Amino acid sequence: MELGGLERFQEGMAHPALSIVIPAYNECARIEGTLERVMSCVQERGWDAEVLVVDDGSTDETVAVVQRWMETHDRLHLVKNAGNRGKGYSVRNGLLQAAGDVVMFTDADLSAPMEEAERLVEAIEEGADVAIGSRWLDKQKQTVHQPLYRRFFGRCFNKVTKVVIGLPFQDTQCGFKAFRRDAAQTIFRLQTIERWGFDPEILFIARKLKYKIVEVPVTWGHDERSRMSYLKDGMKMLEEMAQIRANSLRGRYDAAIAAMKDTSKMVTPQVERVEHVEAR
Repeated sequence: MELGGLERFQEGMAHPALSIVIPAYNECARIEGTLERVMSCVQERGWDAEVLVVDDGSTDETVAVVQRWMETHDRLHLVKNAGNRGKGYSVRNGLLQAAGDVVMFTDADLSAPMEEAERLVEAIEEGADVAIGSRWLDKQKQTVHQPLYRRFFGRCFNKVTKVVIGLPFQDTQCGFKAFRRDAAQTIFRLQTIERWGFDPEILFIARKLKYKIVEVPVTWGHDERSRMSYLKDGMKMLEEMAQIRANSLRGRYDAAIAAMKDTSKMVTPQVERVEHVEAR
């Protein structure tokens, strides 16, 4: 699945090869730099890609900045949540509206450089249904290390995900993940957690669905401006791990999957984008 666009349009393929979703909440200070880096990468590498910024009820000028960029970038779209719903909700809202053959999300701080998307796409080309960026498979790829306390809490949380919900991965929380579009359409419709703890849940669901998940080492640099509170948000994430475990023990995921019967019917048809996206 090549990211270059010319051949695909010559073949009459209306939808893009890749959709890049960027969740954003009060990102006025850095969204312009983010868009500059992402759109430049797409253009320089000749990717057949669309970019969707999902605004999570920002109260600053985030939306205005994105709309200004949309005036000169036809494949940049804005999705607006109805209020502040959380990162997990924003990612789901964006990915379910994305039209690409491969859909992915990246954090607005671009801790993993946009160029690393090629590693995720390559993993999917080689047979993965889900490709997740990892900061820990190759620590030498970390260009700016987290403070010691963040590393400690991050590793502790990863241990919890292994013990409580059985995830075997080295890094569940890296905000750099890609999916085959039909896999994403199924996984994210089963998602129940809307804030920071959504990453382990979508991986748990993907394993329930027997999708092939590949962990990919990516270049990564810590951004000091991260808004996550390891005390407040960390406690909430532990609660959400318990919620995932309880849902599983009660058979709620199994029941939801069984109710789908034919999951292919849940995949939204791909369409050519002619206007900027608004929330449905």
